[in-house]
Amino acid sequence: MTKAERALETRERILTAACEVIADIGFENISMRKVAEHAGVSKALLHYHFDTREKLFAEAMTHSFAQTGLDTEGDGSVPAAVVLARILCSMLPSDRELRQDWKLWQELWVRAQRDTAARDLAVDLYEQLHAWVTGAVERGIAAGEFRPCDVAALGTLVLALCDGLGIRVMLADPRVDLAGARSAIWATIAPVLGIPPGFPAL
Repeated sequence: MTKAERALETRERILTAACEVIADIGFENISMRKVAEHAGVSKALLHYHFDTREKLFAEAMTHSFAQTGLDTEGDGSVPAAVVLARILCSMLPSDRELRQDWKLWQELWVRAQRDTAARDLAVDLYEQLHAWVTGAVERGIAAGEFRPCDVAALGTLVLALCDGLGIRVMLADPRVDLAGARSAIWATIAPVLGIPPGFPAL
């Protein structure tokens, strides 16, 4: 392994550890020492890669977001409806890793109310999510699978529904479970796209 590869591996390990620690105890309670211990590196090495908690938090959020962006299209032959359904699953707290991502998003939402850099990061990440959703919708329209619609407005609606219902799932609200959240989102967007209201089998 080259020096550059070792440095990249160390950086990835630190970011993964930071995501886990922030999700576990919250950004306001973390210290660089706790992250270093969790990553199995020295505090000096951590500071070499990230000189402030704020920079570490921003990089950790970006790292977490990048891990969420799974290959939803497979070999390109997957129907657009299935691609869109997979994206919805990735945007809801549907497994342990995604629940961790949601905890990080919640930390970002809180920080964004008081910190300009955090707010700019949140807006940028939402823009990327919006592009992810609208890309799938545009593909479906181009292939004749979806009815033409206001793609930008639909993307905004999908993100809002995922946020609103996803937080209810995170809270273990007895009125909203994961299957119900998926079904509700799909039933809302299906008439706009001209597709069956039942959530697709993945």
